[in-house]
Amino acid sequence: MSSTNNRHSSHSSNHSHSLYPPLTPIISRPRPIPPTNPPEPPITLLHSTTSPIIPFQNNNSFSSSTHQQNKRKEKWYKRIKFGYGMYNDIKNRIPWYISDWTDSWNYRVIPSTWFIFFANVLPGLAFSLDLIETTGQYGVQEVLLASFMAAFVASFLGGQPLLISGVTGPITVFNKTIYDIFEKKANGPNYLHFIGWTYLWAAIFHWIAAAFNAVQGLKYVTRFSCDTFGFYVAAVYVQYGIQVVTRQFGQTSTPSAFLGIILAVLTLVLPHYFNSLASSGYINKHFRRFCADYGMPITIIAMTGLAYWGRFDQYVLEDGMTLPTTPNSFQPASDRPWLVRFWQLEGKWVGISLPFGLVLFILFYFDANVSSLIAQGSEYPLRKPPGFHWDFFLLGITTFIAGLLGIPAPNGLIPQAPLHTASLVVMGYEDTSSSSSTTAIDDPNEQSAEDRNRHGERVVQLTEMENGENEVLRRTKSGQAHKNTLNRRISNAASELRRRNKTSEDSEIMHTLEDRREVPVAVVEQRVSNLAQGCLCLILMTKPFEHVLGLIPKGVLAGLFWYMGSDALLTSGVTAKILYLIRDKKATSPSEELHKVRKSRILWFTIIELIGFGATFAITQTIAAIGFPVIIMLLVPLRVLIVPHLGFTEEELGILDGAVASPFTMESVGGSI
Repeated sequence: MSSTNNRHSSHSSNHSHSLYPPLTPIISRPRPIPPTNPPEPPITLLHSTTSPIIPFQNNNSFSSSTHQQNKRKEKWYKRIKFGYGMYNDIKNRIPWYISDWTDSWNYRVIPSTWFIFFANVLPGLAFSLDLIETTGQYGVQEVLLASFMAAFVASFLGGQPLLISGVTGPITVFNKTIYDIFEKKANGPNYLHFIGWTYLWAAIFHWIAAAFNAVQGLKYVTRFSCDTFGFYVAAVYVQYGIQVVTRQFGQTSTPSAFLGIILAVLTLVLPHYFNSLASSGYINKHFRRFCADYGMPITIIAMTGLAYWGRFDQYVLEDGMTLPTTPNSFQPASDRPWLVRFWQLEGKWVGISLPFGLVLFILFYFDANVSSLIAQGSEYPLRKPPGFHWDFFLLGITTFIAGLLGIPAPNGLIPQAPLHTASLVVMGYEDTSSSSSTTAIDDPNEQSAEDRNRHGERVVQLTEMENGENEVLRRTKSGQAHKNTLNRRISNAASELRRRNKTSEDSEIMHTLEDRREVPVAVVEQRVSNLAQGCLCLILMTKPFEHVLGLIPKGVLAGLFWYMGSDALLTSGVTAKILYLIRDKKATSPSEELHKVRKSRILWFTIIELIGFGATFAITQTIAAIGFPVIIMLLVPLRVLIVPHLGFTEEELGILDGAVASPFTMESVGGSI
């Protein structure tokens, strides 16, 4: 309903600044005005754009350099301002708190809620299948409660409520690896007690890092680290989908397993078809937008219904074909109490859990903050300030509560977090320049002088020909045949001039309409969609709705994994560079920025990203998978300290890499490198 009120980006931008409270000195500069020719908008919810990074131009370079010199003279311990980052996050975000709720009165919130609900809860449950079937310590109820807790805290207390948190693939790998390490030990610790202490140590590290402003390390995180980690997450999605399908051959009959493959393939293909339809020019834009908003939920519901249609019914009802559920509502797995008394753990295991907590802290430091960065990327026209330090402190609280309740620790989700922001984008039409051609809706009396002159020339030409016809007729008295011939020639010439005139005007009109593309002009920044999808998770914990959840075949979940993984791989920055290297140069756009980079440097940069991805993915396939967060974190110093010395120029690195978010967002963590 508000998209019609944002038809021109310039008007909406100027008007919006008067509706919101001013920023405090820590974030004194507003987000840069989008360029006159912005990037292509996200046609579908799963195809976010990557706009060029616009460096911030500081006009006070002298005063800034003087401030930096004075800052260097200070002792290092005096430069550490305890809790300063959290204080400024809260101070900057509080003036916007009321508008975070009132701004939710927008239609975009409805499709966004349903989309992110399906994109969050189903992959989270599918990821947890490994934990559920292997450990027996977790169930569907635990996963749903974790998602609700994360949404509740982010919605009411979070500095960036658009950030979606839930059960991720990395945390399931982490928890399962701990179980595998201590499973075969005769005198091993109680699993949930050990996890509780691990989460507590991780929470303490979170609080210390937030208090001492350690989140400012995000200034060194660039697209290199994000693209590599995103490529890894996408590959994990595809891998888990394959695991879900292959396990069914050992859990059910062969016909049932093949039914799961059929459902998985259909669930993979149909959302891509909806995305293709949304990006096509068929029917009208409202129908295309509907396909983009609801294509994935419709696919899941349709494929679940297909599994119970006709002769498929007898196979899908076999044990192991659908999600496992608990017999009672709000009841954890293995009939244990909700409160985990982890303080009863033996003392030696408390000390052993400390390094595990440190590894979990490293994982969450990178995963949560990177997902928040990508969700606030420069391609989204956000107006409200971020809250990295405060959100990381809250993440420590939810991690501690997760250990206390014996549920998987929720964390920032990739790609769900940026997809949530993309689903809330309000589209409008970019402004045309003053020298543009007159469109079909322009008043003919307001046409430019050049248009009137061209039209006048055509009228003069036509008049001269008509006068020429009369002159010829006066001079020609010899016969009627010659007169008819001249009439036909003059009539044809006049018709041809009229046709060319109309064709030229039509082409000018079409050219102008094509130039006025739909572009993102605003984002519905609010807290309701995140809270609503969390409440839907809580509703699913009740028996009637959990029964419906238990009807979803595992093959549909596998197909959802394949779809989200393949879509993320196709839109990854790593994939974009690979495709550029193998694409014919004549088939690439002349304005492609990679043309300015030597192909050998593009190849070398891509190989480095693939090596980082390969190392991370390989270690997760071994018993040493507990250390994969360290490999991920090493991507940052690799980019900052080593990559610049491998033969790249500054201009080439500026094109191949760059800041993830805009200067407006990065200023909260001290800017970007």
